[in-house]
Amino acid sequence: MTKPDEETATPRSRSATPREPAGTDRRMTRRGWTLLVSGVLFLVFVVAGFLVQVPYVAISPGPTYDTLGRDAAGNPVIQVNGQQTYRTSGELRMTTVSLNDGINLFTALGLWASGRYALAPREEYYKPGESNEQVKQENIQQLQDSQSAAQVAALRHLGYPVQVVAKEIVSGSPADHVLAPGDRLVTVNGKQVKEATDVAGALTGTKPGQSVQITFRSAGGPEQTVPVTLAHRDDRTQGFLGLTAADRAQAPFNVAISLQDVGGPSAGLMFTLAIIDRLTPPGKQGSDLAAGRHIAGTGEIGETGQVGPIGGISFKVVGAREAGATDFLVPAHNCAEAAAAAPDGLNLIKVSTLDDALAQLGNLKAGRPTAHC
Repeated sequence: MTKPDEETATPRSRSATPREPAGTDRRMTRRGWTLLVSGVLFLVFVVAGFLVQVPYVAISPGPTYDTLGRDAAGNPVIQVNGQQTYRTSGELRMTTVSLNDGINLFTALGLWASGRYALAPREEYYKPGESNEQVKQENIQQLQDSQSAAQVAALRHLGYPVQVVAKEIVSGSPADHVLAPGDRLVTVNGKQVKEATDVAGALTGTKPGQSVQITFRSAGGPEQTVPVTLAHRDDRTQGFLGLTAADRAQAPFNVAISLQDVGGPSAGLMFTLAIIDRLTPPGKQGSDLAAGRHIAGTGEIGETGQVGPIGGISFKVVGAREAGATDFLVPAHNCAEAAAAAPDGLNLIKVSTLDDALAQLGNLKAGRPTAHC
């Protein structure tokens, strides 16, 4: 009798498929490779997200400042030396926008997701190759120009005489060595100069090589008239003089604006209103403009009182409301954008000139309706 098949089958099975020693197959499975590559890519993404800057800036509501109040050092924002000033009540608050540059991908996504920030292409705020320091200096210069325009607009409104002076002279231009910064301009090409814009108007229609007469007065000197031969410049067809003019109010006192760490031209309207408020006696139009209310606003001011549009209005109305403002002066050209972003409880008042702003504040003070955006 033969033995059971199972006893003879086992040896044949072992000899047909001999086992390899454990640990000799070191090849990675497809699943393992997928996990490894995914992990490396994830690590690269995380490192890039923290280290690589994106070409965007984050914009948000910035701090606000009461132009009738004091700066961080305790000094009045509007300082008047040599002239009586008057008590005011309430606030005339200027508004700003904060700009965050040099942000990485994760920071940008986090700020955007918060709902308080917006992302914008960096090139909209920084010129190619321009550093943060250069942008800062440009903003400071714009603020200084805005303060100067605010003083002129306010003092002109208050009845003080305004003169036109040479602000900058282009080196090597026809005006160079003839005029100096600070010289008062009386006539150009036979036309009276009453505002800075009159200088450009007087040169309209002139040609390079044409001779024009300029009447001016240096500090402490008599009027003098000299001929100047206009030059050629590629960016214009009319004759080139090489002069930048500016209005300067003539008042027997000095007005200074003290505010640090702020840049740009958009505070001009609120500076102008604060100067008028400080210098207007009680009972006269322009006195106690806020009348105890918390009023904010924005707008670039021209030396003749026009109010120009600005950027970032949607963030400024939010910042103003968070600072307690109940009313906001809006340049007319910014009304639609402001109305779309205005928070509850903020009354938007449309203005296009300094006279508009003063009239609307008078309406607010008297309880009359205001021009609404």
